Amino acid sequence: MRVGLSIGSAYYDGSNWEDMVELVRAADALGVDFAWTAEAWGMETIAPLAYLAPLTQRIKLGTGIMQISARTPAMTAMTAMTMDRLSNHRFCLGLGVSGPQVVEGLHGEAFANATERLREYITIIRQGISGERLTSSGPRYVLPRPGGEGKALKLSMPPQPAIPIYLATLGPRMLELTGELADGWLGTSFIPDASDHVLSSLRRGAEKSGRTLNDLDLQINATIEVGDDVEVLLNKYRPMAAFTLGAMGSASTNFYNSAYSRAGWADMCTKVQELWVSGDKAAAVNAVEDDFLLNIYMVGTEQMVRTRMLAAKEAGINTLRIAPVGRTSTEMIQHLERLVPLIQSV
Repeated sequence: MRVGLSIGSAYYDGSNWEDMVELVRAADALGVDFAWTAEAWGMETIAPLAYLAPLTQRIKLGTGIMQISARTPAMTAMTAMTMDRLSNHRFCLGLGVSGPQVVEGLHGEAFANATERLREYITIIRQGISGERLTSSGPRYVLPRPGGEGKALKLSMPPQPAIPIYLATLGPRMLELTGELADGWLGTSFIPDASDHVLSSLRRGAEKSGRTLNDLDLQINATIEVGDDVEVLLNKYRPMAAFTLGAMGSASTNFYNSAYSRAGWADMCTKVQELWVSGDKAAAVNAVEDDFLLNIYMVGTEQMVRTRMLAAKEAGINTLRIAPVGRTSTEMIQHLERLVPLIQSV
């Protein structure tokens, strides 16, 4: 399997940026395939990649993800083409719709009709990077704006239609759109043993465009830590799982909770969320079951971890995106050095 590296997090504040730079340079030397940046309400996703481009040689640099509500599709197309040039064609454009709390609270945009909005957005980007005139009849984006002096324009940079577009999606309609329009999927909340509901939606979308799942690069987030004391590892990651189920979104809109519920964990997901929202976070953490943790995280002995990796591969996943454990660049690089050959051997 291939290896991707997650840099920071959605709310990363850049406080250990120098360590992250050393980590990415080490990843490049180790043969890691991708480095993905994220954004929500912390560091944005493009500037770090532009900084890293001249410091690396072969690793692909991707936005994982760029929020579509924060930029017009024309600006995203221009940014993607610029980054592709600066990185010597190593750039991957990862897009996502984020969630209503961020979109409506931070950017002042309406979150409704997200699937249709994403379709329009991608269509305009494809026009831009292919050297076509940017036109759209809406309903969200109307180009050129009617009744004024605007006209349909082409971007001035040479066409770069091969820039790959990845989508971070979770719901059935969004997954189907991914299969139809994207080059790859940046997956989260993926349980290999309960993946039919995810893969069937991706497959339907791929078939709409005359493709198969084999035509998509399927990547998933993978929390990986090898250790012989499994109980200690489970207790380490239990609060993370509770936070995901209870706090990643509002009480009514939590896409991660919904995804795990569709995978067969609805009762536990509901219980954890209710406890978290009520303010009893300790009880929410305790309500996260061991079996759930062992399904969503790749933690435990090396054999346990390898078994989970093989399950992901057999489900069709070809790239694991990891966030190395450690407080310093030395610790993170040591963790990466242990994981890369393990993942590549699967």
